[in-house]
Amino acid sequence: MAKVLVIVPFALDAAGIENRRMQLDSVTLGPDIEFDFRGVKAGPAILDCYHDYLLGDIALFEAAMSAQDDGYDAVCIDTMSDSGMNAMRSVLDIPVIGPGRACYLMALMMGNKFSIVTQWDGWIPLYKKTAQEYGMNDRLVSVRSINVMPDVANLLGGKEEVVFPKLVDCATQCIEEDGAEVILLGSTTMHQAHGHMAENLPVPVINPGPLTYKMAEMFLGLGLTHSRKAYPKPSVPKPSMLSDMMDAAAKSADA
Repeated sequence: MAKVLVIVPFALDAAGIENRRMQLDSVTLGPDIEFDFRGVKAGPAILDCYHDYLLGDIALFEAAMSAQDDGYDAVCIDTMSDSGMNAMRSVLDIPVIGPGRACYLMALMMGNKFSIVTQWDGWIPLYKKTAQEYGMNDRLVSVRSINVMPDVANLLGGKEEVVFPKLVDCATQCIEEDGAEVILLGSTTMHQAHGHMAENLPVPVINPGPLTYKMAEMFLGLGLTHSRKAYPKPSVPKPSMLSDMMDAAAKSADA
């Protein structure tokens, strides 16, 4: 049985983690793979600025450092920011999959141009940052937001009747006005809206979390992982330093 660790970028309680685990209901997977979801010890509040991007990189990286030793066969990152992905790949030999990069590349398998529909204006710089890093500026034709403040624990629960139609309208503008041929959900926190959007839009709609689960299954089935030429190992690893930092941060948050 293959085991995949999904790292959530926030320090959530059991109910919050379960809301993330529900993403598994949106994808068909084989019987020989299972997924565990783990939140970080401490981390950013909402990933809306470079301050939070840095905290996210550190928090998710620390949460993933022991994944291979813990018996996991792959790691999936549960945020479109791909926080910590490059660092994880530098220390882990198992596949590490970030939904931002995965979504952009998958969109280009189904069309030539894509748009991101997001929940909140505060996340827009994040997509521009990753698009720049991945060389996708000429393929990402727009980022549109309905500007509804996210709830990273409860997600879209209780707001479906208001939020879902707004997301469809926003995506329709991306298609009709911006020329998008594929729509990406801007956050794994929006996964509950995927079914409604897919049913009401004339182009493919990519749900980032489930895409990473299926890609983890594919990587393992093909025996592939990231290139060590692209992600060299550190000459002097310092895992204990990161663990001590995060343990101290978790104690401070609980105080």
